[in-house]
Amino acid sequence: MSEPINILNQQKTKILSLIKEKAVLKQDVFHNTIKLFEQFKEQNRNTANDLKSQVSVIDKRIGIQYSDINQFAFQLKIAGDTLEFFMHTNVFELEKSSPLYKSPYIKQNILNAYCGIIYVYNYMSDSFKYNRLNDIGVLMARIFINQENHFFVETKLPVLSKYSNFSLDPISIDAIQEIINELIIYSIQFDLSVPPYDMVKDLSVNEINERTSWITLRTGKRLGFFSESNNEDDISFQL
Repeated sequence: MSEPINILNQQKTKILSLIKEKAVLKQDVFHNTIKLFEQFKEQNRNTANDLKSQVSVIDKRIGIQYSDINQFAFQLKIAGDTLEFFMHTNVFELEKSSPLYKSPYIKQNILNAYCGIIYVYNYMSDSFKYNRLNDIGVLMARIFINQENHFFVETKLPVLSKYSNFSLDPISIDAIQEIINELIIYSIQFDLSVPPYDMVKDLSVNEINERTSWITLRTGKRLGFFSESNNEDDISFQL
């Protein structure tokens, strides 16, 4: 009888140990991610207010707007572009094949490989204005943060490559603002391209009957700027 009791006690000890290590860790990471997301919210809100007054002098037709969607999502509309920020509520471990996982920083403490993630997508503002549900957003960046408030940015924007490794220090407001500014700059420079003729030559009766074709057809931006060469990344969404 004592052997089953010992096994149960060992199992209980292991459960409590895992809770102490993993569950508490994930709560810490989640708390840091929430805090970072709130900082991104505040800086985006401030950016919108700052740009709005200055852009109105340039052209009153150009809209600048910050919008809260819910606790884990918000939008920054800059003229024809909308940046959508949203926070995943789960905590993830970096892939073991990732160079970051093999870095000295992670090797010193493997628990630093657990991160929260904030996603940033670029949409066309008209996609929301005209409720074009088939339109596509482009992932501009994923921002990772761990239990020590150290962060890195996964992106194909060359200007943000300096943030591609875990920061030496906890993330700062200046770094957050720099990331926001560069995302805005790239989204404005990231233009629509005319699709090949053969991609849009066929149109169903259903598509033409629902409002007008330019509203119902799938629209998105060209991805080519992400790549330094004309490889498989250089594709266009349907228009």
